[in-house]
Amino acid sequence: MAPPAEITIPTTSLSKSDDGSKPYTLYNITLRLPLRTYVVQKRYSDFANLHQAIQKLVGSPPPAPLPGKSWFKSTISSPELTEDRRRGLETYLRGIAESPDRRWRDTPAWRTFLNLPGINNSAGNSAASVRAGAGFGIPNRDAARNAGAQDPGTWLDLHKEMKAELQEARRCLARRDGAMDNATALEAGAAAKRSLVKAGSYLTSLADGLRSIAETKQLHRAGDEGRGHGSTGMPSAGDKAALLAGDRPRASGRVLGAPLPETDRTRELDNQGVVQLQRQMIHEQDQDVESLTKIVQRQREMAEEINSEVTRQNEMLEALDDDVSRLDKKTNIAKKRVKNLR
Repeated sequence: MAPPAEITIPTTSLSKSDDGSKPYTLYNITLRLPLRTYVVQKRYSDFANLHQAIQKLVGSPPPAPLPGKSWFKSTISSPELTEDRRRGLETYLRGIAESPDRRWRDTPAWRTFLNLPGINNSAGNSAASVRAGAGFGIPNRDAARNAGAQDPGTWLDLHKEMKAELQEARRCLARRDGAMDNATALEAGAAAKRSLVKAGSYLTSLADGLRSIAETKQLHRAGDEGRGHGSTGMPSAGDKAALLAGDRPRASGRVLGAPLPETDRTRELDNQGVVQLQRQMIHEQDQDVESLTKIVQRQREMAEEINSEVTRQNEMLEALDDDVSRLDKKTNIAKKRVKNLR
């Protein structure tokens, strides 16, 4: 039996209805399956409909309660309410996904909500339904891709999809260059252009996702510094435990928080040394993000150059096709004149 999906709601997005009504909040649900990671976007009303459906099918409420609806505040104008509801909805979904009782997650409503493959689906249908960027119940496919690029796990999957599109464009260009007839060359050139357009859309989402990830890291870093890492401020729980421990080893008295757990590397350092090590690790991570950004920019430039070259080659092929058509017409006229001479 396959392990349950790992479900998180790391971010939210602001969207608008197609009919021009007021904006609403979308919750970006990240699902990590054994072979694929993807994102589903849902409104709070979708969660409410799911709750009613699975409760009706199973006959009992899920393990975790659904966050209640607020009648006096809106998530559009209240970031605090948005964050509280995001955490509550994540707890609600994870309670169903991680519960030993499978009744709620074996319902069709649950699988439809998360766009999971059906229980009786074939392997081919399952593989087809677990492709990153394939929509997954989101009317706007670009919104799904942009939301997925804000999560490090799905960012890597989208990067693989972009590389696959670039490789497909190269194969189409090679097929076009080796084509023996004009129709095959035109078809291969058009296929290469479609792949390049898809790769370009992936590049835009990946670049925006890198910026969002970097901004999130900066916010977390600012929050860690604001909570009193350093020599000023109130003593932490770890410092109090170290004082009460007396002469016991320091390794068992200090508790470090995320993202730096206690290791052999930090065990011999004092608090100031741990802060310096954490800053060094964050600086190295920032350098990695900058390197990835440069790689994405270079790949985007290459894709744009390939796209320009494909456009020029298509124009040349169209001109050649016109010349062939004119030559064919002139040849037919010459054949008719030769027949008249006979």
